[in-house]
Amino acid sequence: MSKLIPLLLVCFAVASAAQAEAPAKPLPQAHSHNDYEHERPLFDALDRGFCNIEADVHLVDGELLVGHDPEDVNPERTLQALYLAPLQKLIAERDGQIFPNGQRLTLLVDFKTDGPATYEALAKALKPYSAILSGLHDGQWRPRQVDVIISGNRPIDLIANDRQRLAAVDGRLSDLENGPPSDLMPLISDNWTSHFLWRGDGPFPAPQRSRLERLAKQAHDQDRRLRFWGAPDSPEFWQELQAAGVDAIGTDDLALLQQHLNK
Repeated sequence: MSKLIPLLLVCFAVASAAQAEAPAKPLPQAHSHNDYEHERPLFDALDRGFCNIEADVHLVDGELLVGHDPEDVNPERTLQALYLAPLQKLIAERDGQIFPNGQRLTLLVDFKTDGPATYEALAKALKPYSAILSGLHDGQWRPRQVDVIISGNRPIDLIANDRQRLAAVDGRLSDLENGPPSDLMPLISDNWTSHFLWRGDGPFPAPQRSRLERLAKQAHDQDRRLRFWGAPDSPEFWQELQAAGVDAIGTDDLALLQQHLNK
């Protein structure tokens, strides 16, 4: 028995480690806002099943540095180091997919600096990772494990004319009227406070709820997804977004949103 106990402990430890490394249940609506501010960028979100991750980037001396404000950036915290290289390694370790059902990951890259110059640097940075990135391959848009979508200072025309692009752009609600093709603009993002008065207190007014549902349907009819920024970060608000069909729900509280979506 004395020899059996250590063996059982070893087996338990191995099983626990394997369980900890297993992919989480994917949550397609979960969006990690300002993901780089978490203790473990990328992995705190992935370990909770988040399928949407947002990173702000600044072009500094030719490098894409991750951070909200210019004073926050660090030469060691590049987009490649925090996101692209770890994703490439993770996909290789998981036999070619991030989540067990093949659910893709959206990496939203928010340009904080000059759009054309930042895109030129991004296009160069993405090339070594083309095997895992959705993009134009032989002139056709081919989905892969990671969808890179550019937000912020978006040089839309420049990106649209790039026949080798490995990224798309997000649009605004106005683009639902006559926007470009969905492979160029698969996501509509807009400021909640610019379009809705409700801030999560009290019942959601019926006219505003109906408008939100119409916008979600309009986006879906165009094969686009819908998200808002600047929105209340609370379960009561998330519930209304879910009910209306909003596709990406942003939060800074990863654990709380995971708990909410898993109910």
